[in-house]
Order: sequence, then structure tokens, then C-alpha cells
Amino acid sequence: MVGSDSLNSSLSPSPPPVEQKRPPKQWGVTRPLSLAGPSDADIQRSRELEKFLVDSGLYESAEEAAKREEVLGRLKQIVKNWVKDLTRLRGYTDQMVEDANAVIFTFGSYRLGVHGPGADIDTLCVGPSYVSREEDFFYVLHNILAEMEEVTELQPVPDAHVPVMRFKFDGISIDLLYASISLLVVPDDLDISNISVLYNIDEPTVRSLNGCRVADQILKLVPNVENFRTTLRCLKFWAKRRGVYSNVTGFLGGVNWALLVARLCQFYPKANPSMLVSRFFRVYTLWRWPNPVMLCEIEDDELGFSVWDPRKNPWDRNHLMPIITPAYPCMNSSYNVSASTLRVMMEQFEFGKKICEDIELNKLQWGALFEPYLFFESYKNYLQVDITAADLDDLRAWRGWVESRLRQLTLMIERDTSGKLQCHPYPHDYVDSSKQCAHCAFFMGLQRKQGEVIQEGQQFDIRQTVDEFRHQIHSYLYWKPGMDIYVSHVRRKQIPSYVFPEGYRRSRHTRPVSQHQVDKMSSEGGEACEPGSAERALKRKKELDESDLKEGRPQKSQSVSPQRQVSVSPELICSRSAGTLKDCCSTASQTVEEKTAVDGSCLFMGGMTQESPLTPGDACTRSNAVDLQLVDRDKEFSIDLIKSNQGMHCAENSDAGCVSSTSNSHCASSGGNLGINVEGPSLDKSRESNPQLLSDNGRENDASVLGDGLREKLEPNAGLAMVLKSGDGVGSEPVQKNQQVESHINCLNEKIDTWMDE
Repeated sequence: MVGSDSLNSSLSPSPPPVEQKRPPKQWGVTRPLSLAGPSDADIQRSRELEKFLVDSGLYESAEEAAKREEVLGRLKQIVKNWVKDLTRLRGYTDQMVEDANAVIFTFGSYRLGVHGPGADIDTLCVGPSYVSREEDFFYVLHNILAEMEEVTELQPVPDAHVPVMRFKFDGISIDLLYASISLLVVPDDLDISNISVLYNIDEPTVRSLNGCRVADQILKLVPNVENFRTTLRCLKFWAKRRGVYSNVTGFLGGVNWALLVARLCQFYPKANPSMLVSRFFRVYTLWRWPNPVMLCEIEDDELGFSVWDPRKNPWDRNHLMPIITPAYPCMNSSYNVSASTLRVMMEQFEFGKKICEDIELNKLQWGALFEPYLFFESYKNYLQVDITAADLDDLRAWRGWVESRLRQLTLMIERDTSGKLQCHPYPHDYVDSSKQCAHCAFFMGLQRKQGEVIQEGQQFDIRQTVDEFRHQIHSYLYWKPGMDIYVSHVRRKQIPSYVFPEGYRRSRHTRPVSQHQVDKMSSEGGEACEPGSAERALKRKKELDESDLKEGRPQKSQSVSPQRQVSVSPELICSRSAGTLKDCCSTASQTVEEKTAVDGSCLFMGGMTQESPLTPGDACTRSNAVDLQLVDRDKEFSIDLIKSNQGMHCAENSDAGCVSSTSNSHCASSGGNLGINVEGPSLDKSRESNPQLLSDNGRENDASVLGDGLREKLEPNAGLAMVLKSGDGVGSEPVQKNQQVESHINCLNEKIDTWMDE
């Protein structure tokens, strides 16, 4: 029986093996938000997006790509010969000289594969332990490059946070870093991702190596490299068009945008570029900053380098928009972001989200997303920062230094006004081609903080702020005669004509409504991005003006657009020091007359009325007690923005030069004070519809800084389910109810509390 049972059991068919479903691979520190792939409509939109990017000239030609490869090959040979020569001069053996080597790595946009025509190449030279950065790199190699005909615009920056040498090699821009690692011979196949390269090196060397290590990690941590590249190329182009691409100014730079896009690719591993672009704005408008964005868990190795951790490092708790690098030692790549620049970026994310929603509804084309930001139409008041130098070479170095410190001016104004006066530094410089002297100008938009109640007569005194900023600027170690800086206040109708693409300002009555105003009216009237909304806004404004006249209210004065031949640019009197500079402006009295004729402002100077003539001597030799006041007839509230440009002298009295009174804002007296009535903000409260965007930024405890926790707890994964928006053709994922979202967020907050108690 046993044998029979055994035989029967052996002959009976066995059940098929149960297939165990493998869980999908997890990209990043949390599960994906969606595994949905593209629909036919998404595929078509991606084709249209890629065609738009090609037509916009974002891809380099095959000839330029080949030239870049050639330049990199020549640079590799130069640094190898440089190390061999140093090895021979220091008495090493012939074998050591033969084995001596240096390796060139690339990072940044070139390594990620998203560079465009004319973009620079970020490069890193890794050399042996006996070749130093201070003497051998910035002195010996610098001199070798300076003697080469192919090398132009050579600019060493040894005191930068990451020491760099910038130059053009055969027309290709190169940023060259150097890292000396603890090896006598550097192999050609050096694995820079291996943590052993960090043994026995200093912090600047770690920062120099980090760029390459981060780029390599990003490419390893994204599900689809090609989709990542297309999306990143698109969003970098968008950020530049919208004026939020600049790490040094306090916005986001290339690595920051790459990390944000890489995290998005982890959230949507099967999405194509059109889906990723749309979801980028959905996700990051809802992101609860200062929750950090991370691609992987933060490693804490025994090497002892500091990593980003707000639990241990109090200074990390002050970061407003942490975007953490994935390679050890993990750092916050966006520490430059301030409250003002974060506000600007969140407004632009909202703009992008609205446009993408209309693109998905086939109401708009991709070109609408990349409309340039009308910075000079968005504020009523600006700070203009003019810098001058003896020649173009000096200006290049001086400009780099000033630009790197503009972020400090933003922070100091926020500090000294308790955050009530907000700044929007614009990451572009402008040059008046009609001037013969070496100079350029930066601009910052000014507005009071949204929601702040300003009492009549309330003033913001920033004289000491500007003086402190100028003092920092003049502490430049490589300062030369002729390098100077001037800070002045200008109103919107006094913006110099050379900042506009056409070379002149359009008339106010034909000026289109700014995007902020469109967004405001759209949010109030439910007309988001509808065709004709701008025209309706103009009609509504006209009706309001007519009603004001009927009620007997004073009519607002019409802004008059200057004629093309009348310059409203800041007139700079440059010194003739060493015979290198020429006068590049008219006399002070001429400019004051131009100002009065152009904008009709009431000008008061030390009790003098508008009719009192000013001579050049008056303009430059008034005492410290002299105030120049510009009264704006269109003001919405009265705020005195008072500043001083102490240290500015007349060309006839010193070699530093002076600023004459101009149609822009002011008359530069020797140490004189300027009292200017600043208008109210022209920006709308575009984020009032989502007040939680920055609601956590004001908290000072650890839980607020950590937001939704670290690693899995740090990501608002479930809370972001609300971005999986569908219906009316806007998405393919199911709608998530608010109760579910709140439950998920509460759960994450409980995890934060548990983690904080550990």
C-alpha cells in the first residue's frame, strides 16, 4: 500500500510553482509616488518639447562637440607634462619622472550631458601628493598657461570657496580645479568615486573632488538617464529665462537643478520628459521647505568630515532650502538661498505649474512656459549697483568679486529691516555700450514683505547697511586703483534704457500686464492663464481709474517713456587715473536737467527747489548734511529708503571717480545721504492661495528644520500624493482625497517626533 500510494503520488501532476512578485526597485530613500508610464498624449507632448528644445538652440553641433574633445585632450597633455617637469625639478628618479601623471575629470553640465553651445567645461585636475595647489597649480601651471597663445582671459581665483582657475582655451571656456591626493603616482584609471581618494586631504581638496563624485552618483541614482537629461536641459533653460538660475546670487545653480530633477525621476521612474516637467512644478510647489531633498541616505564615514545634519550642526538648522549632495561628505548644495530668493523661486514654481496645467489641457504650447520674466516690470523700486574698473581685465575680476557678495547685501537688508524689506537680486549684469569706461551694473528689486502693514511715515534706514556692504566689497584682496562700486535707488520709470532688449523702454500705456498681476487676477477671478485675461485686466484698471476721477481722487501721473536719444542710464564720471579711463558721461547739471525733463519728479536738495540750477561742483561737493529727495507722485505708501555712498569722490578731487546726479535716482555728493520715497510693491500675492508653502520656515526648533524627518522621514512622500492630480485630462493617476493626505502627513510627523527623541 505504501508503495502504491507512493507511486500514485509520484504520478499525480504537481501544482505549478507560485511566482513570487519581486517588489519594484526603489530609487531613492522612499517609494515612488507613481509607477505610471506615459500615455499617447504624453508621448506626443514629449516629442513637441524635444523639438522646441532643439529649435531653441540648446544642443551643440557635432563640430563644437569634437572641438571640446580636442581641447580636453590637449589640456590632459599639458597637465601631464607639468607634473613630469615638477617631478624632474625636485630630484626624483627617472622612473618616478616617467610614471609621474595627472588626470583630468569633468563634472557639471558637461559630465551630466546637458551642456549647450558655448557652455564652459568644469574640469578637475587630480595630481600626486607632492604637487601643491598654492604654489604649483596657481603659480607654475598658471604661468605655463599664460604663455600659451591659445589661452585667453586667464583668471585665477585661489581664495574662492572652491579654488578655481578660469580661462578660455581656443575659445572654449574652462573652469579648472585642482586636487592633490595622497598618492605618489596617480593612475589613469583612478576611480574617483572610491572613498579612498579622500584619505589625508584637506577640506578645500574635498570640495574640489566633490563635484566629480556628485555627478557620477547622480547618473547612478536616476532610473532613466536620457529622460533625466532631457528634463534637466529643459528646466535649466526655464530657470535662466525666469531669472532663477544662479547659485552665487542666492538662487539655484546647475548642481542644484540636477539634484531636484534627479529626485523627481526617482518619484516617477517610468515618466517621460513631458510628464516629469509638469510634475516638477507640482511637487516642488507643495514641498514643505526646509524639508531636505536627498537622493540617498546620508553617509557618515569615519574619515571625520562634516556632513549635513541639523541634529548635530546648529548652523545647518538655518538652511532654508536644503538640497543634499549624494556623495560623501554629503553637503547642502543650496546654502546660499535666502528668504527673499526662496520667495521668488516659489512664485516662479507656481507660474510653471499653472502653465503646465494649461499645456496638458492643450490650451497652451511649450513656448509659453519659457516666456522671459519681466523683471523690470515687476517692481516699482530697485537698487542699482554700478561697478567700475580701470580696464576690462580688472573689471572681469572686480565683477566676479562683487557678484559673489551681492547675496550678502540681500541678507544684510533682510537682517536690518527685520525681513520687512525684501530684495530680489537679478542674476544678470548689464553694460551700457555707449560708455567708454569699463563698467557694468546689477539690479535688485525691492518691495515690502507681503502682508506687512506699513504705517504712514514709516522709514527703512539702510545707510549703515549699504556702508557695511561697501566696506566688505573694498576688502577685496586684489583691489586695484579704479575699482569702485556705487549703490543707488531707481524707480521703475527711471530704469536705464540699455537694460531693455530693444534699447529703449516701451511706453507704460502699452506695457503688457506683468505675469504677477495676471496670476493675481487669475487667482481672484478664476481666469487662470485664460486667453484675453491680460486685456480684461487692462480694461478693469481703466475702469477703476475712471471711477477714481469721478470720485474726485487725484489722478495718477502718467509715466512718460523716454525718447531713444535721451539716455536714462546712470552717468558715471570715471577718473583719468594713469591715463586709462575717459569721461563717459555728461556733466551733473545736464543730467539733473534730463531727469527733470524725463520723469517730472520733484527734486529737493538741501532746501533748493527744482528750479535751482546745479553745477557740477554742487553735485560733487555738497556736505554730509545734504539730502537729495525724490518724491514719487504715484506712491502707494511712504517708505524712506535712506542710504549713503560714502567714499565717493569727484574725479577732480581723487582717482576713484564719482557718480553724477542722473535721471536714475541721485546726485552723488562726497559722503552725502540720499532720502528716497520707496513705492509699494507691484508684485501680487501670487502664493496666497497656498499659504503653507513657506509656513514652516519661521520655526526655530529641530522639528521645523527637519520637517518630515530624515531619510524616509525627510521626504513628504505620502503628503505629495496630492500632486498626482487627474481629471479633465491633466494626469493619469487617481485623485487623492484631502483626508488621506492629512492622515499621511500626520503619520510622517509622528515619525519625526519618534526620530527626534532617539
